Amino acid sequence: MKLLLKFNLIFLLVFLIGLAGSSLVARDLLQRAAKEEVADRARLLMEKANAVSTYTASQIKPLLETQMKYTFLPQSVPAYSSAEVLAAMQKAYPEYSFKSAMLNPTNPRDKAVAWEEDVVSQFRSSPEMKEFIGERETPTGTALYIARPIRISNPACLSCHTSPDMAPQTLVERYGPSNGFGWKLNETLGAQVVSVPMKVPMQRANQALMVVVGVLAAVFLLIGAALNFMLWKLVIQPVSQLSALADKVSLGEEAPEFVVKSKDEIGVLAESFGRMRKSLAHAMKMLDA
Repeated sequence: MKLLLKFNLIFLLVFLIGLAGSSLVARDLLQRAAKEEVADRARLLMEKANAVSTYTASQIKPLLETQMKYTFLPQSVPAYSSAEVLAAMQKAYPEYSFKSAMLNPTNPRDKAVAWEEDVVSQFRSSPEMKEFIGERETPTGTALYIARPIRISNPACLSCHTSPDMAPQTLVERYGPSNGFGWKLNETLGAQVVSVPMKVPMQRANQALMVVVGVLAAVFLLIGAALNFMLWKLVIQPVSQLSALADKVSLGEEAPEFVVKSKDEIGVLAESFGRMRKSLAHAMKMLDA
């Protein structure tokens, strides 16, 4: 096996190992960045929902107190307002979703489904947990969701949810006496859940990975071509010429002097060969005499 072939086989092995390792690292970094991007979007939606709830509680609800004596207006409920605002946004971005998932909601549309009940259970089992991030499969692909617990810390908020007798009659008339009662202070009642699709960010991450792999492969190929040229020019070509001259000398033929101007190991080898050739020629002349 020739030296250049051995070198290329070793270089190819190093190239494949390096490319595989670099691709795995790049893939992990890009996917992690994509997930962080999705999580930031989900947090932004969550903060938007909370901002709408705060606005409703502080500015809208006081304006509707008079009407609430005669009929219950769900627009005065902070969670209802935030859900309506984000539902309007969902018409343009149907894969995005927000829900105040409750175990025992006043409004039936807020009833937690099976996977949301699991999230609420995790908050109940870990009261110190402030946020939970997970992934789930949807008909449109994988979605990342962020959940935060819903707990009542203001006793005044329980006036509508302790029992039907204490709740406003207009609320009972609208939703009935069976839903949204029996809540307790600081108890985990549900979870705010925001879901954001991961399809587009992950596609971008995969595209970026292909670009990174392509660039790495091109760099490795350029380095390989440069090393092959240097190996051939600086090592293989001079050694091949020395080998041919050594064959002629061994057969007793006249061999021209091999001149190498470099001062590297090949140059030293050429000088040694030249001295050996001269010594051999001088010895042959002495034998002939």
